[in-house]
Amino acid sequence: MHTVVVGTSGVTASDVLAVARGGARVELAGEAVAALGAAREIVEALAAKPDPVYGVSTGFGALATRHISRELRAQLQRNIVRSHAAGMGPRVEREVVRALMFLRLKTVCSGHTGVRPEVAQTMADILNAGITPVVHEYGSLGCSGDLAPLSHCALTLMGEGDAEGPDGEVRPAGELLAAHGIAPVELREKEGLALLNGTDGMLGMLVMALADLDLLYKSADVTAALSLEGLLGTDKVLAPELHAIRPHPGQGAAAANMLAVLKGSGLTGHHQDDAPRVQDAYSVRCAPQVAGAGRDTIAHARVVAERELASAVDNPVVLPDGRVESNGNFHGAPVAYVLDFLAIAVADLASIAERRTDRLLDKNRSHGLPPFLADDAGVDSGLMIAQYTQAALVSELKRLAVPASADSIPSSAMQEDHVSMGWSAARKLRTAVDNLTRVLAVELYAATRAIELREGLAPAPASQAVIDAVRAAGVQGAGPDRFLAPDLAAADAFVRGGELVAAVEKVTGPLQ
Repeated sequence: MHTVVVGTSGVTASDVLAVARGGARVELAGEAVAALGAAREIVEALAAKPDPVYGVSTGFGALATRHISRELRAQLQRNIVRSHAAGMGPRVEREVVRALMFLRLKTVCSGHTGVRPEVAQTMADILNAGITPVVHEYGSLGCSGDLAPLSHCALTLMGEGDAEGPDGEVRPAGELLAAHGIAPVELREKEGLALLNGTDGMLGMLVMALADLDLLYKSADVTAALSLEGLLGTDKVLAPELHAIRPHPGQGAAAANMLAVLKGSGLTGHHQDDAPRVQDAYSVRCAPQVAGAGRDTIAHARVVAERELASAVDNPVVLPDGRVESNGNFHGAPVAYVLDFLAIAVADLASIAERRTDRLLDKNRSHGLPPFLADDAGVDSGLMIAQYTQAALVSELKRLAVPASADSIPSSAMQEDHVSMGWSAARKLRTAVDNLTRVLAVELYAATRAIELREGLAPAPASQAVIDAVRAAGVQGAGPDRFLAPDLAAADAFVRGGELVAAVEKVTGPLQ
């Protein structure tokens, strides 16, 4: 099994995906163990002094003014975890929780948190055992980190609360730890706080969304090209020299992908035939501009994610010169903003795909296709309601595009008076990515049927490869009305699993 080694300088997006989705094992680098030990010595030296130090010998948040005596400090650390594990609502997905735990471990291993090496090792052991704490949907404001979600993970570390075992069964965490030979952790000064103060949940969801969107933006270029063929559009608007004079990188990549798919098509260039048109509609002609803008947004979001992956987010932090300083690095604004930016881009990409689908189904705008691509219009409804479903998804995506990061609700008796809502931005982006996949699946379904109905005209080799592959995957072609939901589900799985892009790349080579 693949192993990810965690050092002091952060991790990569590939590491996160390997642990969260691939079940990779986690090991601590020697440098991380050394850094953990050195930082812990600093914390213990401060803990021995009479002067109060935030997070070491004081309360937290609005209660930070109270100095805590030595005999109460272990109880203080237990109490912060128990009291902050206050999440509610549905369970969060296993991959999100694994990303959350792994990214917290990444910061712990930086040597800036003051956590003992044995605590970090236990975190790794829990990941390696396939134990997943039960984390709930609601509880994070994205400031002071993802407090409630991380607290539920820390609760498992203490052998308390509930967790899911590798068999998928939810059991008391203490039982699961015992079954895997893992001793619960007795938290000491600062450790409870250090386990809770991070942007790890929102960052993990950002990393996974970026991976998903890489695939979906390529998929969108393919479905846009198929729709262009189905509508007998022109590929002249995709010429590299046109995009070179407006040099947005994403736009050029999208146009190049569409052009690669359409190479050798007998369906393009018929816009001057029986019903001549000077230009294709915006949803066809401007596909690279819209998809390209989304690609450039993804590129910006990736820069933010990479910076965050290299960060040590905690409060207070242990500095190399021995100081333990309070800071505001736990504020989720940098991550929250790009999560919201991506939700906007996703909504717009879905919106333009739905407009192309509607055009394929409208006999007044489809340039010779039957109404709703029906076999016997009137007797058959064709794909009429498939477009309704697509429209409902797009409408939901527009609501999900309303930014979470523009909101703030003060908390902790006005001590934490401005929060990022980054966790909420991440949760709605996950739904948006899911729904974009469905929208593209409907466009794929309509466009492939439209191409097949253009009798006597041969599609591009790459388009034909898609049609062959999607039919082999159980998505049926043109014909009388039938139970449509299974076809749409099969098309969704075809896009979601990467088979659409794979079918094209067998002909075109790698897409951009």
